[in-house]
Order: sequence, then structure tokens, then C-alpha cells
Amino acid sequence: MKTRFGSFALGASLAGAMALLAAGCNKAPDPVPATAAASPASSAPSTPAVPPKTSVGTEIDDTVVTASVKSALLADADIKSFDFRVETRKGEVMLSGFVDSQSQLDRADSLTKAVAGVKSIQNNVALKTSDTTVGNKVDDGIVTAKVKAALIGDEKIKSTDITVVTRKGEVQLSGFVNSQSQIDRALLVAKGIEGVSSVSNEMSIKK
Repeated sequence: MKTRFGSFALGASLAGAMALLAAGCNKAPDPVPATAAASPASSAPSTPAVPPKTSVGTEIDDTVVTASVKSALLADADIKSFDFRVETRKGEVMLSGFVDSQSQLDRADSLTKAVAGVKSIQNNVALKTSDTTVGNKVDDGIVTAKVKAALIGDEKIKSTDITVVTRKGEVQLSGFVNSQSQIDRALLVAKGIEGVSSVSNEMSIKK
């Protein structure tokens, strides 16, 4: 009897121990503190901001400035009849063309300075030496077209950024180019065109 009872007691003890062990294994894990769970994410390195493409933005701004300056010049009663050339690079505005008087030249300068986005001005506007006839205008138009075609077609220049203005055979070249060699070449090409009496250089090297 003692042996049978002892075996029974031993079995009951083992069964109880197994039950406790099973209960311990099935217990849900303790919840992770909120601060501990968030720490990996908070320690992750932040993505660096992508810098803006300043070159594209500058081109857009320069186009807007050029259009605004042209509008201001055309809207002014004293100078709206003149053919101004306006070019802009990084806020620097270059004016070229011909006017009748110094006061008109000064007026163009002051109007340009008042336009938003203009940082500086190169005023290359020249004074007319005498009245232009219809025949002069036609001839000057032909000369201008020939000079432009020659500049675009030249292997060392091939630039559409050079503005050409002609007045009674006097050619004015303005704009922004890459190097002094391009300036020298443009002057040489323009001087070789039939109908060109003189060439004035108002070109600048890009900064």
C-alpha cells in the first residue's frame, strides 16, 4: 500500500510541476516600454535636404527680369519707340541699342534699375550720330542678318547669345560669352561682313 500510494503521490507531483512549467511557457512577454520602442527610429540618421538647382532657377529668374525690363522700356512714352536689346545673366542686365539723346539713355538706365531682380546694369546704349533714313534702316537690317548668320556659323563661336545691332553700318555686338578669344573672334567675323563700316564691342565674359 505504501508503495502504491508513494507512486501516486510522485506522479501527482510531476503532473503539477509539468502544469506550472507549461503555464510559464505560455505567458505573454512583458510589453516593451514606449521609449525603448521608439529609440531605434529616433536614432536613425535624418535624410539630408537636397540643395536647389540654382542654375535652373537663375535661368528662370533672368528670363523674368529680361521680360520685365523690356516691358518697362516699352511702356515709357519717352523711349518706347527705340529698339533696345536687353540681356540678363544672374541679375546683371545689359542694355544695348541707339537713342537720340543722353536724357533718353539716362531714362532707360533709371527704368531698368527700378525693375525687381536687377542687381546691376551695363548700359551700352549709344547715341545716334545723325538721322536714319528708310534706306539706312533696310541696309542695316541686311547687315545685322549677315553678321548674325556669320557668328552662328563660325566654328569658334557658334553663339546665339551675341546680340547684333546696326546703325548706318556701325555694328554693335553685346551679350555674354565664354572667353576673350570668343570676343576677339566675333569682332573679327563682324568686321569681315560687307556693309559693316565699324564694330563696337559691348560683350562681356560670363562670370
